[in-house]
Amino acid sequence: MVEYHQKKRIVIKLSGSIFSLSDNHDQDSNNYYNIFKQYSDILANLTSNVQLIVITGGGSIARLYINFARKLGLDEASLDLLGIAISRVNAKLLIASLGHYAYPEVPISLDDVGRFVESNKIIVSGGLHPGQSTNATSALIAEKTRATEFINATDVKGIYDSDPRKNKNAQLFKKIEVGKLLNIILKESTMAGEYDLLDIVALKVIERSKIRTKVILSDPKNISNTVLGKKYIGTELVL
Repeated sequence: MVEYHQKKRIVIKLSGSIFSLSDNHDQDSNNYYNIFKQYSDILANLTSNVQLIVITGGGSIARLYINFARKLGLDEASLDLLGIAISRVNAKLLIASLGHYAYPEVPISLDDVGRFVESNKIIVSGGLHPGQSTNATSALIAEKTRATEFINATDVKGIYDSDPRKNKNAQLFKKIEVGKLLNIILKESTMAGEYDLLDIVALKVIERSKIRTKVILSDPKNISNTVLGKKYIGTELVL
């Protein structure tokens, strides 16, 4: 009888910035395709070592629609649902790029994720619940699937003492304790579509289940290095 060995599972939350188009859509389409392929090729190559569960953000398209809908008077819960819908479209695009390496459906619940992982393919999810960021969703998915690690791939180099896109003097942490990170999180906005590091829900899930977590620069090679235990650019959360 052949004994089956389950691969270790790693959850990767991808920054929505890789799902963002510029104003010049015609010129940008080839770059957009190339970026998708770079990420999907790296993810596919990693499947020989681990099983990946990837969560996609909404990107600039989600922010555009959320900001427009907010001006129209839509409430925050409805804006969350709008962002979730767009993140699921991004998930479908990534599934298409991954081809047979990916499970063909986008999960719409934690129960779906729990069932889909049995396929041993890459699972690609968008958001799941209004009121939760994709970071919180990723932490819950890591908890649900008993993942060995949660990697939050962002459009900055890791966790800073303030938003580096607003403060050029923001300091990057190599490692940070949960309590210190919580204090930083409490200073940040929780409105739909806004910048966040790891929100309170994500942090509490990480803390209660002792999920090994890293916040890293979203770059295909950097993601690969992080998954494979090599040198990477990012911040490790100290539990």
